[in-house]
Amino acid sequence: PAPTPAFPPATSKVSLSKNARTTPFGNNAPLFMSDEDDWAAPKSAMIGGAGVNNAGEPPFEIRGFSLGNLVIGAGIGITVLSFADYLSTAGGDGLSMSGVGFVYGIPIFLAGSALKYAEIEPVPCISTPAVSESLFESKATEIIKKIKQDVTRHRYGDEAHLDTTVKKLGLVIPGKDYPQLMELQEDVTEDGDLAFTMVWQSLDTPYKMWADEKRRKRYETFFGPGVGAEVVKINAEQRMVGIRLTTGGPLSEEYLASKVEKEAAVASA
Repeated sequence: PAPTPAFPPATSKVSLSKNARTTPFGNNAPLFMSDEDDWAAPKSAMIGGAGVNNAGEPPFEIRGFSLGNLVIGAGIGITVLSFADYLSTAGGDGLSMSGVGFVYGIPIFLAGSALKYAEIEPVPCISTPAVSESLFESKATEIIKKIKQDVTRHRYGDEAHLDTTVKKLGLVIPGKDYPQLMELQEDVTEDGDLAFTMVWQSLDTPYKMWADEKRRKRYETFFGPGVGAEVVKINAEQRMVGIRLTTGGPLSEEYLASKVEKEAAVASA
């Protein structure tokens, strides 16, 4: 089969989201996946607990609001009220609440600012009209459900959404930025199965690494069981690439061969 085309050189620089950070791993960090055939994704690689780091699983979930904004607002509110109380009681005798407010308000504000700096915003989930809530619940695997739950809420302290996942899959180049998860896409296949696509902006990791056949097969193991996996080029100019999971089981050799032929035809056109 014809080789999988890589991303063409970007014609313009694409800005990373504010959540992008440089990987801390050194030049000796491993780039490729484990060669153990029985290796499976650890639970914490994809579903690390309620918005804190993937390494732990706290027993609570932060969803629907930014904890950083909440703490910043509380710090500002306490500080402003304390200042107002100070002005209204200036010249009075005795201890007022203004001093206590200043003592706590400013540290609370600084703590909120630190949370905001470490915050990763939820990614949007785009669904076609064919994907109802009942269809998703009936067709989605437990891993797919947990991924969706994990990335559609605020997280704190990670390099990126699913940062442990892309590192385990060998998709982080040492010294370069993590691929940034930009959105989820949900659709229904012609066979009535759920198609669940995770779309990344991959400025440093080339498309050919994502689409490597050995790695593609590992996606089916990593995100499985019971799913097929393929890599789709979403937007070459913006270096957007997706891992598309379908719930009908591993992809057939016939389907993969036909896909390679179509890609070769498009590349030669």
